[in-house]
Amino acid sequence: MSLRSGVATAVGKTSYWFLHTFMHGGSSLPGKLATRIDPEILKHLGQNYDVIVITGTNGKTLTTALTVRVLREKYDHVLTNPTGSNMEQGIVGTFLHAKRSRGQRPLAVLEVDEANVIKVTRYIKPIAFVFTNIFRDQMDRYGEIYTTYKKIIDGVRLAPEATIIANGDAQLFNSVDLPNPKIYYGFNHLPKGDMKAPTNTDGILCPKCQHVLHYHFMTYGNLGDYFCPNCGFHRPELNYAVTKLGAMTPTASTFDLDGEPFKIGIGGLYNIYNALAAYAVGRFLNVEPAQIRQAFTSDERVFGRQEVVHVGDKDVTLILIKNPVGVNQVIDMILTEPEDFSFVGLLNANYADGIDTSWIWDGEFEKLGAAGTGENPKIKAFLTGGERYKDITFRLKVAGIDQPMIEPDLTKVTAKIKELPTKKVYVLATYTAVLQLRKQLASEGLIKEGMGA
Repeated sequence: MSLRSGVATAVGKTSYWFLHTFMHGGSSLPGKLATRIDPEILKHLGQNYDVIVITGTNGKTLTTALTVRVLREKYDHVLTNPTGSNMEQGIVGTFLHAKRSRGQRPLAVLEVDEANVIKVTRYIKPIAFVFTNIFRDQMDRYGEIYTTYKKIIDGVRLAPEATIIANGDAQLFNSVDLPNPKIYYGFNHLPKGDMKAPTNTDGILCPKCQHVLHYHFMTYGNLGDYFCPNCGFHRPELNYAVTKLGAMTPTASTFDLDGEPFKIGIGGLYNIYNALAAYAVGRFLNVEPAQIRQAFTSDERVFGRQEVVHVGDKDVTLILIKNPVGVNQVIDMILTEPEDFSFVGLLNANYADGIDTSWIWDGEFEKLGAAGTGENPKIKAFLTGGERYKDITFRLKVAGIDQPMIEPDLTKVTAKIKELPTKKVYVLATYTAVLQLRKQLASEGLIKEGMGA
């Protein structure tokens, strides 16, 4: 260890101790301080770990959490960044507060922002990358999906020996020739047909000849068993697959992986992909299917990912939204709710959310219908809020929801939630809105202190 890295580590650990002892926590500041002193601090901090990098547009946080649960069935020391602080400084902070391990070489399962993959692989050579998906997201930061994938690939090229564990149903992950060993996961639950993606679907051009791709079947967004009728480009052979879908509700999903039954305590087709990715990582590291099944039974909730908070007599489910494909999947998921419920939409437009809110117009809010009428009589009330409450309120009005309750001040949203007419409440919120709401919930003693950022 160099003198500089030693000083950086000491400052980072001291600041972490101070923040978590006397303040309300924080995962980024210690990393910022340490990196400012030694820009190469990650090289020192990560040298004794086998690192797995999980990246992509949607599903990083839950895939990381599920992967950690799976690996802890077999391995004693698994470090991770559970707060979703996935930029370089947050990852440095994760290593700074890690406890020393004895015995087997420890694992580090890290959620990494797409643009920060290269900032990790510049100093650490992972044993594996996990690719979830690539969708249009925060275009002010990333641009189009091809730009986003290039940011990831630039980082991967620095670790050519790492195994890539990729969503085989996403054609971008099969579009660039890389020397890395590859494992693909996806869905094989439907008979093969011939169909095209719906209008305005992103990422459906063949990367070899630019012809519009066809699909034997689709799951959601641009995902599915794709093929090009012009040049023959097609989905790679899958190593691990969902072979059957069972009952699906907002709180549970049942499905078969490679013919064996599994269940997770969270709803949504998109979350089955996250579970499948975790399964693939587990098998890569020799975790047995029975151990993975056990890991999936945990009812531990993940920050902003369908965690349930009790507000008065309400069961409030917090769900992070940030792009059209994600919000459409969430809408489909909550519409499987068998009981009456209320809908809350909280929209911010800070840097972490994406400052451009135009993506809400590609969300299928029309499926929600008018409160208490139309196709969805179980939705009894709507509430909007956040810094861009006018945008989300107008979007719902265009979708046929004329007069939702409105509360711009997120510190007062919990009081409004208590006034809603149903016991079940679904809150769809952007990242900083989730943070602000959780901070308010913590101040009222309804949850533990909000997550550090």
